[in-house]
Amino acid sequence: MEKSKEPNMGNPIKLTEDKVMIVRVDIPGLQYDINAIVKAFYPDKQIRVIEPGVPVSAPELLELPVFMNIRTVDEETGKGRIDVFDKTYEYEIDRGMGVKNSFKLKLYDVMCEITGKTLPWGNLTGVRPTKIAMTRIREGKSDDEIMSYMTGHHKVSREKAELAINIAHHEEKLLSKIDPDQGFSLYINIPFCPTKCLYCSFASFPYSLWEKRMDEYLAALFKEIDLAAGIGSPDTVYIGGGTPTSLDEKYLDKLLGFLTDRIDVAGSLEFTCEAGRPDSINRTKLDILKKYGVTRISVNPQTMQQKTLDIIGRKTTPDQVIRAYHEAREAGFDNINMDMILGLPGEEICDVEDTLKKISDLGPDSLTVHSLAVKRASALNQRLDEIGIESLKNTDETMKLAADTAKSLGMEPYYLYRQKNMSGNFENIGYSVPGKEGIYNILIMEEVQSIVALGAGAISKKVVSSPASITRAENPKDVDNYISRIDEMIQRKKELFAL
Repeated sequence: MEKSKEPNMGNPIKLTEDKVMIVRVDIPGLQYDINAIVKAFYPDKQIRVIEPGVPVSAPELLELPVFMNIRTVDEETGKGRIDVFDKTYEYEIDRGMGVKNSFKLKLYDVMCEITGKTLPWGNLTGVRPTKIAMTRIREGKSDDEIMSYMTGHHKVSREKAELAINIAHHEEKLLSKIDPDQGFSLYINIPFCPTKCLYCSFASFPYSLWEKRMDEYLAALFKEIDLAAGIGSPDTVYIGGGTPTSLDEKYLDKLLGFLTDRIDVAGSLEFTCEAGRPDSINRTKLDILKKYGVTRISVNPQTMQQKTLDIIGRKTTPDQVIRAYHEAREAGFDNINMDMILGLPGEEICDVEDTLKKISDLGPDSLTVHSLAVKRASALNQRLDEIGIESLKNTDETMKLAADTAKSLGMEPYYLYRQKNMSGNFENIGYSVPGKEGIYNILIMEEVQSIVALGAGAISKKVVSSPASITRAENPKDVDNYISRIDEMIQRKKELFAL
């Protein structure tokens, strides 16, 4: 197994026993899985995994009590063991599952026993649970066989396993429109926002600080667009960020005009532009989007509670969301997505109910429900001691409320993914009215088609189905760095896509 590095967990706090749990393991390479599983049961703790041959980031960690000692496999007995304080849990390695999966299954069982809790997604630590179901669908397995595998090998709840299986079938139908090897999708990153929200970990920068240099950014981006034009016509086009509509009218028109002049987007299955921040939207910008053929936009409240918007630093109001939504409808958009986040600081179930009612009254075409993930690079992570992890509440009840609201709007779940440190250990899930799904969302999550990604922080992926492989080329997140190294970024893409 590959060696993994001791992570920088972000919080500049004193490493004390009440804040940190130490786990020792006998071989490197399991740090991610151990951290993800143990952290899911102890969300208020920092989990530090100490592995052989991997330097410890802070010497004081070695002075703290060890919560758990893990011996993954004994060569003589073929057994592994997990010591938690004064108790030992032994387990046999299932040769069919392998050392790692046998270990993950036992670690999950041990954590359930010592905490008295279970997790909705069992011991799954990856971002794409639907990939497990989809792989087995393509192998000809029945839904019952897939259910048995997910609930048995991974201890996923029947409810979540059924959700993953249903979404996998839905994705298969939508992906039948896509050529995985010959086609590609185009992503353009606009890494600017009016302000940065507390929970955000993306590389985004205040538009006000870059407005005078926007010609420089677009000049570099246009070089990449010219390169992408030589690849062909994309199946889907997605302009994201940041907030693309942070650009003022002049630059938004300039970007879309150049893009549609160089690349045939009219034949794409969808042309999405995130207009997520309502304070970045006006009727003129919406008319510009419409003029250049954008078919799908996002108007994202995240919450309709002003007290929460103030806490998370999102300088918007619920009234702005309502105004932007109605202006988008008036501009002729018939495919509008709205995002919301469950588990935001201080929100109770009554707040979630109110947000869902206000979204339902607007009647969007799709609803993306995020479970708050506390990202290491976010300001929220830095202020977690002040805000309190206990204020980040997401429950089965709030997830069900969102699902019921989506159903009442005639929507079905069509894509799903997970992240580390999600509130309640749940998932992000996209609901849509049939025919208004965001196909790019499925492509980027399931990694079944090449993505030509342009702009600062964008990551291009060359996907080959047989033999299966994914090769990446990353652009620098820093805007100055991206601009100065644009010729290098273009050469990387030429090599990646054999241009």
